[in-house]
Amino acid sequence: MNSKTSDNNLNKIIDEYKFNGQKKFKLIVLFGLLGDFDSFEYAINLKNFIDNHQDKNLDIFAIAIGNQNGKQKFCKFTGFPEESLIAVADNQIHNDLKVSRGLNIGLGGWINMLLMLSGINSFKTIKEVIRGYTGDRKAKQIYSEVDKIDVLKFSGNSFKKVFGDGYLRPFELATFRLNNMNEIIKNWSDYILNEEYLSQRGASFLLNNKNQIIYKFFSTDVLGYSSNMRDPLGFLTNLIKE
Repeated sequence: MNSKTSDNNLNKIIDEYKFNGQKKFKLIVLFGLLGDFDSFEYAINLKNFIDNHQDKNLDIFAIAIGNQNGKQKFCKFTGFPEESLIAVADNQIHNDLKVSRGLNIGLGGWINMLLMLSGINSFKTIKEVIRGYTGDRKAKQIYSEVDKIDVLKFSGNSFKKVFGDGYLRPFELATFRLNNMNEIIKNWSDYILNEEYLSQRGASFLLNNKNQIIYKFFSTDVLGYSSNMRDPLGFLTNLIKE
């Protein structure tokens, strides 16, 4: 399948799911499984983007592998708009758009995912995991002083007391991901429709009001849903200006 065919398939998806939008730009995100780490993290970042009114020129739509029950729980937890998310039963759309299926050694989804988490065929994952524990002076902090962190039963103020603020503190990103993982594990059967798709990666497509693609990114790594994980939505703030 060539790039033109893939672009045509995207236009068919826009028509089928009525991803029309009224704004100058539209972002179409393909998550993997609803219960994928990247799906949760990306959705929460997009929710914060909307909350900060940075979406005034942007309509956001997403597709994920899952069912309606999982979709409702996912949106409740992440804050991602339920009306902007389509749940599908398989990865046919991902295949049509040439999105990476991730590693597949023929021993099942769990084995594929564990190998990718260890860095096999997912080269940036280990670096991203380490960054979650060591922090990053060039990335933004996640938790404010008043944020409650359910999984560890303390507030964001604990990070300020120990590490200060104004940057991504040590253990902060790891804590954020642990909180997401706790939600996934508690509702595993709702979020993980089929373990076969655990290694399925995602993609992002930014289009103008003529449905021309002006930016696209295809993930190949676990914890690699953006080309710049220090500022995962930086491509939006750079491209959707007035």
